[in-house]
Amino acid sequence: MAKKIITKASMDFLEKYLNNASPTGFESPGQQLWLDYVRPYVDDYIIDTYGTAVGVINPEAEYKVVIEAHADEISWFVHYITPEGFIYVRRNGGSDHQIAPSKRVNIHTDKGIVRGVFGWPAIHTRTAGKEEAPSLGNIFIDIGAKNKEEAEKMGIHVGCVITFEDEFMTLNGDYFVGRALDNRIGGFCIAEVARLLKANKKKLPFGLYITNSVQEEIGLRGAQMIAERINPDVAIVTDVCHDTSTPMIDRKVQGDTRCGRGPVLAYGPAVQNNLLKHIIGAAESSGIAFQRYAASRSTGTDTDAFAYSNMGVASALISLPLRYMHTTVEMVHRDDVEAVIRLIYESVLGIEANQDWRYIK
Repeated sequence: MAKKIITKASMDFLEKYLNNASPTGFESPGQQLWLDYVRPYVDDYIIDTYGTAVGVINPEAEYKVVIEAHADEISWFVHYITPEGFIYVRRNGGSDHQIAPSKRVNIHTDKGIVRGVFGWPAIHTRTAGKEEAPSLGNIFIDIGAKNKEEAEKMGIHVGCVITFEDEFMTLNGDYFVGRALDNRIGGFCIAEVARLLKANKKKLPFGLYITNSVQEEIGLRGAQMIAERINPDVAIVTDVCHDTSTPMIDRKVQGDTRCGRGPVLAYGPAVQNNLLKHIIGAAESSGIAFQRYAASRSTGTDTDAFAYSNMGVASALISLPLRYMHTTVEMVHRDDVEAVIRLIYESVLGIEANQDWRYIK
């Protein structure tokens, strides 16, 4: 396969997909975009009760292989509206309070989007040496409302979900930048695998379930649900991991993984070693450079949900190095995205029907 596999149509989809809000628990609009892109490349699809979307190739096959990413992004909830019309928030996932001040936001209401900003006192009004750092207790949103009643008339109520406004861009020709690359870039990668299988007229001897799960950011919940429904034999999960080459990160603690050096393969109890060896073999035979990461007790990704479901599913994790996780300027390298797509593609093609992954037979 040629190295450059992302097409202009693929890039158009990626930009539209990343710019669309898909907060945890409210992923449906993004899932519709993703499903519309994938449907020409699959035979059938599944949508579960909470919104996980699955494109299926060979749905009648007994042996089932999953390739998976998660669709949701971190966000905020409206938690309290002051009498003056300012809004205090509660996290929806691992949202970072330190990046909030001066950010523009979209508040999602039944009446449509209400725009606002995370306000912050001007530097002139703060006392040196006594400054408060941003915290969940002091960040607030200003929507320009005169009071609480006006805010409520705009459609805002406790429980409305809030996302940052920042959109996709390409930096220096090589880096994709934006909010929610964690992990809609993974959803893009598995969609591209489906496209390539169709374009290259590959026939698989098993069922392939291209799975875009919801609610990963609050405990792998979507993967937990869909794993029980699909009951797969194999699961290859893709998510993001940290690029530890940037300032203020201790590589002795976080490991040494970097953008531009290829996919990161995880080691840990949830990772099935025979499947991992299979993926490494696919990388080596295809000339795909890769990195390694020790995950210890758990990977913290949907890999864990699949691995420990249904009496045990052979599972592995292919990660994409990413800078500035859970900010609005998450960054991944174009070459790594290409490599992740190629590695999942080659790994899937190498799986045999009814392949037995057990250590002892």
